[in-house]
Amino acid sequence: MSGFFSRLKKGLNRSRESLAQLIPGSKAEKLTETEWQNIEDALIMADCGAAVADSLVQYARKARIPVREALQKAMLKKLAPATQGKTPTAQPLVLLVIGVNGTGKTTTIGKLATMFRSEGKKVLVGAADTFRAAAVEQLSVWVQRAGADMVRQHEGADPAAVAFDTVKRGYARAYDVIIIDTAGRVQNDQGLMNELAKVRRVIGKAQSDAPHEVWQVLDGGTGQNAMVQVERFREIAGTTGLIVTKLDGTAKGGIVLQLADTYRLPIRYIGVGETLEDLMPFDAEAFVESLLPARDVIEQKP
Repeated sequence: MSGFFSRLKKGLNRSRESLAQLIPGSKAEKLTETEWQNIEDALIMADCGAAVADSLVQYARKARIPVREALQKAMLKKLAPATQGKTPTAQPLVLLVIGVNGTGKTTTIGKLATMFRSEGKKVLVGAADTFRAAAVEQLSVWVQRAGADMVRQHEGADPAAVAFDTVKRGYARAYDVIIIDTAGRVQNDQGLMNELAKVRRVIGKAQSDAPHEVWQVLDGGTGQNAMVQVERFREIAGTTGLIVTKLDGTAKGGIVLQLADTYRLPIRYIGVGETLEDLMPFDAEAFVESLLPARDVIEQKP
């Protein structure tokens, strides 16, 4: 756990350093309008978005506590919706995983399968990303490594048919978790989005209450584009939770605050790399600690 969050802090280093330069020490009695504006600008540049940044600063201005502590409280409040909601206890659990190409979706599914298997659960994965042979092969490697089972068909097969067969087999053979991979979709391509909607409908025909969860994988480095993706995918597929990956690269971190505040969806996991250990359940307090400069850094400032 400590190693994971040290990597998260490293990934968010750019945003944290920008804030460290602008947050006054705790001995500062009153900030100027310019100082407050600089803090708000730093939050916007960290991908918090204008509305969230303004809200955080307004809270800090009214609070009679050091700025860092005030921002920490305000951020945790913004993240509260992201920590709500437990994974349904359906048996088996049918999980549909969605997202555009390049977000790390296929790798994330492999990691989820490994996690569920480590809990002693019997896992079946449906390779419904049939448009890219490489995606199926990559997923197959992860599934084998996890000790899970897989349903796959020929390249170009109907994704909805693969999803249907996977759910039917999962129920017939008493699996604990059924994970359906989907082709990476571009949110502004209506044809592709219609195909995703079809996959979701067909899963419901295979089992009336499925899917129980629809998790969308987002690349934390895409900034505002991630917001557009959630808007569209939620409309088409009924997103119930988010997984934010690649927070170890160019991501600025504030996008997580903006996602939580705007869509109020649970953030199930965050990722900071390619290995299994680099995907962990979202922890709001640890995330805020990674984004904000350390107290001792601020205290050393004049």
